[in-house]
Amino acid sequence: MRLHQLSVLGFLLVATTARAQVIPGVEVLLADSGGLVHNRRVALLTNHTGLDRAGHRDVDLLRSAGVRLVALFSPEHGFQGREDRPGLSDATDSATGLPIYSLFGRSPTRARAALDSVDVVLVDLQDIGARYYTYAATAITLLRWTAERGIPFVVLDRPDPEGGILVQGNVRAVPGPDSLVVGFLPVPMRHGMTLGELLRFANDTLGIHGAVTVVPARGWKRGMVYDQTGLPWIKPSPNMPSVESALHYPGTCLFEGTNLSVGRGTPYAFQVVGAPWLDPRAVLAKAREMGGGTGLRGVELRPFTFTPHHPTDGKYAGVALKGIRLRVTDRAQYDPTKTAVLLLAALRAAQPDSFQIRPEWFDLLAAGPELREALGAGRAPAEIWAGWDEALARFRAVRAKYLLY
Repeated sequence: MRLHQLSVLGFLLVATTARAQVIPGVEVLLADSGGLVHNRRVALLTNHTGLDRAGHRDVDLLRSAGVRLVALFSPEHGFQGREDRPGLSDATDSATGLPIYSLFGRSPTRARAALDSVDVVLVDLQDIGARYYTYAATAITLLRWTAERGIPFVVLDRPDPEGGILVQGNVRAVPGPDSLVVGFLPVPMRHGMTLGELLRFANDTLGIHGAVTVVPARGWKRGMVYDQTGLPWIKPSPNMPSVESALHYPGTCLFEGTNLSVGRGTPYAFQVVGAPWLDPRAVLAKAREMGGGTGLRGVELRPFTFTPHHPTDGKYAGVALKGIRLRVTDRAQYDPTKTAVLLLAALRAAQPDSFQIRPEWFDLLAAGPELREALGAGRAPAEIWAGWDEALARFRAVRAKYLLY
C-alpha cells in the first residue's frame, strides 16, 4: 500500500498485548517510507520529544539509517526542551555537530538561509492538542518557507495526547497576516487533531499550498489518550508534567491571563489555580451555584495548597498559595474549557476586589476580547458556552476532511 493511501486511511493496527503499542511516525518512515529521504539533504525540526519507542533520538535514528541530515531546527523551549523564555539562540548538537537553528529566536535570517542547502524537511514534535501550544505555529512558519522554495515537507506524526474525538471551547476566526504565534490557528481551544492533521488543515486554511506529506503514527486510534498508547510520557515542555496536566490545559491555560498561578514551578502545573488571596471554598460554592451541573461534569475540584518554586511566569515564587486542584474523573464527560469559564465567572462573582484579568494576554489566549467582555458583563457561563456551538459545528465539519485516523 502506498504512503498516501495510508495517510488517507490512517493506521488501525493495535498491538495484541493487553496495552496498545503505538509506533511513532519516525519509525514508520524508516520501516516503510525511506524513499521520502533517500539521497536527499534533510533538515529536521524536532526537540527532546523526537524519540522512538525505545527512547532513541530521531536524529541518531535517521543518521544510523544513512539519512543525510544537514540541519536541525528547534521550537519554543529549545532543542532539549528545558528553556522557558523567548529569544533562544542558535546552537550546535554536541552529539553530531549539526547546527541547530532556533525558530523561537530573535531573528529567522540564518534559519531561512539554511533551507538553501536542503532538499526535504522533516518535522517530529509532540504537540499537546490545544490551540495555545506554539509547536504548530513554529512548524507552520517552516512550512511557509519550504512552500516558497518548493521543498517537500514531511510530518512524522505522533498522537494527540488528549485524544482525537472531543472538540471543545471557542473557535478563533481565520487569522490575519499579523497574527501572533500563540493561538493563531482558526481552531477551538481543544481541537482533537494530531500535529500532522493540524498542518494539513493549516496548509489549506492559511493558503500556504506547501507539499505536505504525513507519515502517520501506526496503531493510534482517535479515542486513545496518551497513557493508552504504550508510549512513555516525555514532558513536551517544562510545565507539562503529565497526561493529567494535558487534559486540563485547554481550560486552565486561560488563567495565564489572570492574577492567579496555574502551578508553574510545581508538579501540578495546569492542574491547579491559586493565589494568596483566594478563598477556594467560596469560589467553589459560587461555581456550583452558577451551573456546576454542566461545567463540573467529569472533574473533581477541591481546595489545595501549593507553593511555586522558580515559576517561569513570575507569579508568587516561594509563596504558599490557597488554591483549587482539578482532577479528571470521567474523560468522556469532562470539558476543561467549560470548567475554566465557570471558575472564571465564579471568581469574578465571589472575589471581585481581588480577581483580575490581564486583557492583552487573556485576549490572545481567548482568541479576542469576547470572552473577557462576557465575563465582565456578568453573563452566565451557560450562555457563554452556548455562544460557541455554531462555530464548533462548522469547525467539526471542516476538520473532517483532514483527519487521518
